[in-house]
Amino acid sequence: MSLRRTLHAAESLDAVDAPAGVVARAVRRIVGRGRADRLLRGAWLGHPVHPLLVTVPIGAWVCSAVLDVSGHHAAARRLVVIGLAATPPTVLVGLADFSRLDVRQRRVGLLHAAGNTLAAGCFLASTRCRGHRSARAWVLVGLVVLSAGGALGGHLSYAQAAGVHRWPVDTG
Repeated sequence: MSLRRTLHAAESLDAVDAPAGVVARAVRRIVGRGRADRLLRGAWLGHPVHPLLVTVPIGAWVCSAVLDVSGHHAAARRLVVIGLAATPPTVLVGLADFSRLDVRQRRVGLLHAAGNTLAAGCFLASTRCRGHRSARAWVLVGLVVLSAGGALGGHLSYAQAAGVHRWPVDTG
């Protein structure tokens, strides 16, 4: 199966509809449609914040792998930690966007979130194993899973146009 078909197949995975709906409703209930929603979804910026924030963990984790391979293990570990620290705000703004997706987009979005959560777990595991070869293995697995999650996020943004012209505009 080609990557394109695999990404499109995620749109049809109706088994995730119930949990995705629960998450979307819970986020809408907590965030509402007021000031917090506008802040998290990027009204002040004029476009979603999530695509900007994802660059921090991704960049930190990719660079950590390069540094680790080149023998700069302490710097690599610091970058993994920076990526982990950037993950919660990235997830928060992503959830705010997720709460406004349609059913097919939520399917892909939930798989995107699950993959990236698994990737973050791999990077967290790598910090627990630093100094052992298993740390590199965790980083490698994390990068592979992160790439899959990123492909789903790209599909969500570009093929499904999630969030396109759907963010609140700050009029104040």
